[in-house]
Amino acid sequence: MSFMLAFGWASIMLCIGMFLRAKIPALRNMLVPTSVIAGILGIIFMNVTMETGIDVGTDMEMFTSVVNHLFTVSFISISLTSTPKGENSNAKNVVKGAVSMGLVWCLLYALTPLVATGILYFMSGVTDMLPGYGMLIQFAFCQGPGQSAAYGAIFEQYGWSNASMVAITFASVGFIVAFLIGIPAAKLGVKRGIAKNCGKIDEAILKGYFRKEEQTEYMVKDTTCNSNIETLAFHFALIGVCYVLAVGIGHILSYIPGFLGTSMSSMMFMNGMYAAYIVKWIMKKLNLDFLQENVLQSKITGWTADYLVVCAFMAVSVNIISRWLLPIIVVVIVITAVTFGVCFYFGQRIGGSNDFERTLGLYGTCTGTVPSGIALVRIIDPEFKTTTSIELGAMNLVMLACTPIYILILAYAADSLTLGVTMIGLFVCVIVYLILLKVTKSWGRKSYHWK
Repeated sequence: MSFMLAFGWASIMLCIGMFLRAKIPALRNMLVPTSVIAGILGIIFMNVTMETGIDVGTDMEMFTSVVNHLFTVSFISISLTSTPKGENSNAKNVVKGAVSMGLVWCLLYALTPLVATGILYFMSGVTDMLPGYGMLIQFAFCQGPGQSAAYGAIFEQYGWSNASMVAITFASVGFIVAFLIGIPAAKLGVKRGIAKNCGKIDEAILKGYFRKEEQTEYMVKDTTCNSNIETLAFHFALIGVCYVLAVGIGHILSYIPGFLGTSMSSMMFMNGMYAAYIVKWIMKKLNLDFLQENVLQSKITGWTADYLVVCAFMAVSVNIISRWLLPIIVVVIVITAVTFGVCFYFGQRIGGSNDFERTLGLYGTCTGTVPSGIALVRIIDPEFKTTTSIELGAMNLVMLACTPIYILILAYAADSLTLGVTMIGLFVCVIVYLILLKVTKSWGRKSYHWK
């Protein structure tokens, strides 16, 4: 019942958020996603009802659990979706953009925990928040609420109290600053003539829904006979199979000695990805892959993303984080400034006609998720005339270069490395990524100037 009520309250917030997006001009013009509006409403609702003693049938712990499970489901769904082999007239430009933005993302993935941990270390005289909590910031800003909740849960296994709450708080604020700063930057770029592909944004995009006469596309095609099993039910069944298989993979990985076994077995989102690849491979070998419909699968992924954001906000207990409010605010402000500076410095030095679009997309991704980045790109490139959105998706492969970072951080969380050694390791990673940016010619001269 607690789970269903959590789902119900999140759904109510989404419906209210959609109404507000359609009716309030400021929200329309800023293209604030319904999920973010709903999340802000949700965090207010949950904290007010908790403080006044009103029983809503669920609590923040349940929302944290929902975020963890939905994130695993989203990774499974993403991995089950096949990448279409579309024609690309400028593959070289796409590769360059993906590599460059991916390396900048990795740079921030190493730099932000280094800075955040340093801030908390120097604030130790005015707060009891341990410096190690700063190593949760990159999971939140660079990866979003799902990763932050997942890694926060791993930290809690090693004795870091309320780590999930802190990480999810970072992630929630990240979504806000993504649009709070990204949208004015986009509009300034349009005003100063940097954005070359901007046009009038479609009215449907502004209000956030399609009228009856605008509804011209069907969502999916059926791959199963509905009298036998509904196509949607079959796709959710595939996800269920992958989830159970992911639990089994996690159990096997738990036999790896030391912190690696504990950490890897707890990374259900990664285990879910492995499980999805196995299931997809088996279906292809049995010539059953025609039953899996990509459009529907991507819609399921989008469904999880919307609920992830809402539930992440609603999982934040102001009462719990209040004693750490000052250091959290300081860390968020500084990391936002660092992220903005790094993205806008390197973004205009990649080398290409779409560097401004890349800059905005990179900033949105490094403060929220890839969809946040794409939402910002859409402001200055509403018809997606550039390859930026493709590059934002392709850079996920380059992001794998961040593996040494989370191994370092998890080793520290498990008390297998000292704080000093971990900080040195992160600093070395920063240097390595800077060198790679030079070697790959991703760090060149400015391609545009703020006039």
